[in-house]
Amino acid sequence: MKAVVFHNPKDVRVDTVDDPRIEDARDVILKVTSTAICGSDLHIYNGMFPQPRNMVLGHEFMGIVEEVGQGIKNLKKGDRVVVPFPISCGTCHFCNMQLPTHCENSNPDNYGPEGALLTGKGAALFGYTDLYGGYNGGQAEYVRVPYADFGPRKISDNFTDEQVLFLTDIFPTGWAAIDWAELKGGETVVVWGCGPVGIMAMKSAWLRGAKRVIGVDIQPYRLEMARKSANAETINASEVDAVEVIRDMTGGYGADVCVDAVGMEADRTILEKAMNVVQMEKGSMKVLEKCFDSVRRAGTVTVVGVYGTPYNNFPLHQWFDKGIKLMGGQAWVQRYIDQLISLVQDGKVVLDDIITHNVPLSEAANMYDIFNKKQDNCVKVVLKP
Repeated sequence: MKAVVFHNPKDVRVDTVDDPRIEDARDVILKVTSTAICGSDLHIYNGMFPQPRNMVLGHEFMGIVEEVGQGIKNLKKGDRVVVPFPISCGTCHFCNMQLPTHCENSNPDNYGPEGALLTGKGAALFGYTDLYGGYNGGQAEYVRVPYADFGPRKISDNFTDEQVLFLTDIFPTGWAAIDWAELKGGETVVVWGCGPVGIMAMKSAWLRGAKRVIGVDIQPYRLEMARKSANAETINASEVDAVEVIRDMTGGYGADVCVDAVGMEADRTILEKAMNVVQMEKGSMKVLEKCFDSVRRAGTVTVVGVYGTPYNNFPLHQWFDKGIKLMGGQAWVQRYIDQLISLVQDGKVVLDDIITHNVPLSEAANMYDIFNKKQDNCVKVVLKP
């Protein structure tokens, strides 16, 4: 089959690889009909997460069940499903707590309680390095889906792939950013980062009762997408001091909730990059710092942008003095997905309006380059195997 394979940083190729096969009674083989490039894929592409061997990428995908393991009773050949990006068993201590990203069984080689830099990681993720299970991802013609009696959800043929594809990751991730903030209604929510996850967080904020939603970015085309797709007010942080503008917009207090939807690959100056090298840090936590600056006292900061290394200058004093509630991590997709499917079915949210590029899988290497370089007004790429 054809698949998007990571070889080295900045080197992904569409290769011919072995077809996946059933390895466990709870597996299914899925014929992929649509898959997407995620901002998190760029962390591997740019070498922010180490991956020493070739691996099929991709954790946002859906398709048609091609083959089922003997233990699968809820799916059959021909079923159309979307697949959550975390791989979770559904029966362990944390899965029983509806915390699928902390599953004890899907990442046996690297799982542990400590959550350290290279050891003690959480649940496996599709196509997301050996640290997170080493499972091949879904940017391919076919993919093996473990624990398929727990993760995949059947989807009505009334919807196109594009209308439901983002239930796999970016919509649940944006939803998590707002769910963790425990909105009561009437809040001002500021989302730092107007990429796909940030825009989904904005959509989720409106659905959860926010009074005001503001997006911050430095790319005009992404700010335009936030206005068009999520009806957000926007701030271009390359033109103004976004923190001061947010305070001006909120009576001097700051936002009730700030969402970091950027993570460690924030835009950096040459000096900032040099300091990262000296301090042996990958990327930057500058957006998290901006969230701490722009949230009100006793406000909430949620983090769905990915961070992969420690940072020595973490503003612990500021977190303590302002009494900030801080929550982050990988989204609990299996907990949220049924509710989110209902929102799509009921027409309460539209997900496909952020797609800017819909191309054959064969063009994946070029699209990785374009997406990474923020060229061609690229917000979201869908690949068709």
